[in-house]
Amino acid sequence: MSEEFETNEAGTTFDFKGFLIRLLRNWPLFLIFLAITFSIAYYINVRKLPVYLIENLVSIRDDQNPFFTSNTSLVFNWGGTSDKVNTSVITLRSRSHNEKVVERTQYYLTYLRDGEYQQEDAYKQTPFFVEVDTAKSQMLNHQIKVVFKDSLTFNLSVSFEEAKNINLQNYNSKEKKSLFVEAGDFSKDFKIGEPVNTPFFNGIFVPNPDVISKMGTPYYLVFSEYDATVKRYLDINIAPLSSGSSVLQMRMTGHNKAKLVDYLNMSVQVLSEDMLERKNLFATKTIRFIDSSLAEKSIELSLVEDELNDFRRNNVIFDLNIEGAELNEKLNALDLRKEAAARELDYYNTLQEYLVTRSDYRDVPAPSVAGISESSVVAGVGKIVSLAEQRNKLQYSFKEDAPVFNDIDRQIDAVKIVLLENIRSSKSLMNEEIRTINRDIGRYEAEIRKLPKEQQELLKIERRYNLSEGTYNMFLAKRSEAGLVKAANVSDVLVIDPAKDTGGGQIGPNTQLNYMMAGLIGFFVPILLIFVRAFFDTKVESVKDLEAITPIPMIGVIGKNHSETVLAVLSKPKSAIAEAFRSLRSSLQFLYKQQGITGAKTVLLTSSVSGEGKTFCSINLASIFALSDKKTIIIDLDLRKPKVGAAFNIQNSMGVVNYLINEADLDGIIQKTEIDTLDVITSGPIPPNPSELLLGERLDQLLGLLKDQYDYIILDSPPMGLVSDALVLTKHVDATLYMVRQNYTHKNMLTFVNEKFRRGEVKHISIVINEYVEKSGKGYGYGYGYGYGGSSYKSYGNGYHEAIKKPSLWKRMKKSITKK
Repeated sequence: MSEEFETNEAGTTFDFKGFLIRLLRNWPLFLIFLAITFSIAYYINVRKLPVYLIENLVSIRDDQNPFFTSNTSLVFNWGGTSDKVNTSVITLRSRSHNEKVVERTQYYLTYLRDGEYQQEDAYKQTPFFVEVDTAKSQMLNHQIKVVFKDSLTFNLSVSFEEAKNINLQNYNSKEKKSLFVEAGDFSKDFKIGEPVNTPFFNGIFVPNPDVISKMGTPYYLVFSEYDATVKRYLDINIAPLSSGSSVLQMRMTGHNKAKLVDYLNMSVQVLSEDMLERKNLFATKTIRFIDSSLAEKSIELSLVEDELNDFRRNNVIFDLNIEGAELNEKLNALDLRKEAAARELDYYNTLQEYLVTRSDYRDVPAPSVAGISESSVVAGVGKIVSLAEQRNKLQYSFKEDAPVFNDIDRQIDAVKIVLLENIRSSKSLMNEEIRTINRDIGRYEAEIRKLPKEQQELLKIERRYNLSEGTYNMFLAKRSEAGLVKAANVSDVLVIDPAKDTGGGQIGPNTQLNYMMAGLIGFFVPILLIFVRAFFDTKVESVKDLEAITPIPMIGVIGKNHSETVLAVLSKPKSAIAEAFRSLRSSLQFLYKQQGITGAKTVLLTSSVSGEGKTFCSINLASIFALSDKKTIIIDLDLRKPKVGAAFNIQNSMGVVNYLINEADLDGIIQKTEIDTLDVITSGPIPPNPSELLLGERLDQLLGLLKDQYDYIILDSPPMGLVSDALVLTKHVDATLYMVRQNYTHKNMLTFVNEKFRRGEVKHISIVINEYVEKSGKGYGYGYGYGYGGSSYKSYGNGYHEAIKKPSLWKRMKKSITKK
């Protein structure tokens, strides 16, 4: 093999240039996909309901009670502002908080009206409001139609398409039940303001002064399941306005601005009320305890007062003497001190038992009730109550084993340990103080026993009276103090900007994004499809494909035959495809001259598989030689599937097979055609052993005799990729043309011939690409007569090539179906 043919198989590299040209060639595909995607985007944009964003601003601060002093230990401020901000954020997102908001707004009831494309949320856009009777059950997830007949009368109707069980829910108890209804329609007239009681709806319609009723306009009511409604509002967006800020920004999105405004404002209102209630927790508990204690002390004081009056009347004694009065005053002071100390000690015992035996610390008794002034105890109790309240609220938002509960429990335990230690220390001090007071009381009582008996009795009664009166007055003071503190408390929630519909606020649907996505999808999907098709396309499409997969040189290009006959050159000798065969003839003559071949010349046409056009090219190449006054003969050596005779309308009863088996001589198998210089030898009857016949010496004799009579001998052989016949015949010829059909021949089909060419088993072989149509933009600049019969030279062939009318689509389809 010569050095110029010692080439390696080209690697399978991606042809970017070819891919770009393929993209340009498929521009209609881009237009179709872009039209589809933009149509879908437009359909989505016009049918989607507008989405609005509503927001508000609230501040979580520490508003100290102006009446709060170290003695009025009824309000607390543990954790600072940051702790309150975090607690507020968690509370606003909690289920328990949103349950309260949903219950107040009754958002489990949805108002609807007919829109241009679909039903729209008509909250505050209907001529009525519904006051839901929460004590009775309402039908779930089924539309109730409301149509006004006049300003007062409306028709309420429900359609049941089939008999079935419908679900109902009582929004007060949250209980659900089912009700069987028959198929049919319910319709009844009611008036504004009167109760509506039906098996599936209960409530009162009240007028909306901001909307005038339109007769005949339908409105719809739909009740939703309570828990599902609450769940929809748990994803409210809440965040500090800036890092570390105590100002919270709340955001909600939805289709109805009025509904968003009311929910945000109600959510803040509920939070404010809950925080104020929590702030007043100790004051409320203190007032409740003091009220009950005052009632008991009032009875006790009244009884002692009656006893004192009775003693004075019966003993005709009204006042103590000077000595008794002084003792009484000192004992009264000691009694009050002892009462206060005993009350504090009793509180410490109660608190200690409560902390040791209880796990829910929300009801820890307030220190102020017992007059506790120890700051460590007051702070500890307040901290425990605060953490207990926080834990209770989080139970609606988290599971019991959530890490947040473990953290709160650890904090409670830490505070409780310190508080119990303070309680033990305070109890020890109180016991010591009581012992001291008892010693002083004993000393004064010893002096009292020196007084007259009437003075002693009067002093004893007055001591009890003064003690009861002192305790009663103390409780009155505490009651007044607690009431003053509670009245002066304000919520720590300050509304900076309430939620409000100020116009605008629409954030969706994002029509520009939809159109942008439509453009991207409409552009990249065709690219992907074309890439996948190109990636998995194993057929030869271009000259560049051939250069990449085979080292065999290309000698010519034959365009697509639009003639109705395979005798394209004979029927249209001035056509573009005839010029392509003339170019192939010139290339062959140059090849013969390079090899120094004189006299008769032979050429073999073969291919990988059937259908690649070797017989068509054999016939027309022979015809082009014959038209140049060269004696030419074409031999049909495709003994298994002969076609040459049929193309010339010649009988195939006698042919080369008869010669090879000695049944006929040379003159008996040569048949004339309509051209004097062109003869044909058909294959003859199909033999059982075609390969063995071609291996015999008779074929050499036949070719030797033909070389004496003809200038060109064309051999039409079977496909080399299917049978070995063509490989046997290559040793008899001066040149071999290997046919490759555009968009038909698979690239891997050339592996066999490439291997034979590399080993030198096949010499003087060249490739001819058949049915080649050069697509727009694919100019390669090769000198093989490219473009003849294709489309790139169409505008330049006027006056030189005979015009051939392209067959109709039906004829081409019919030809493709019937072609074997």
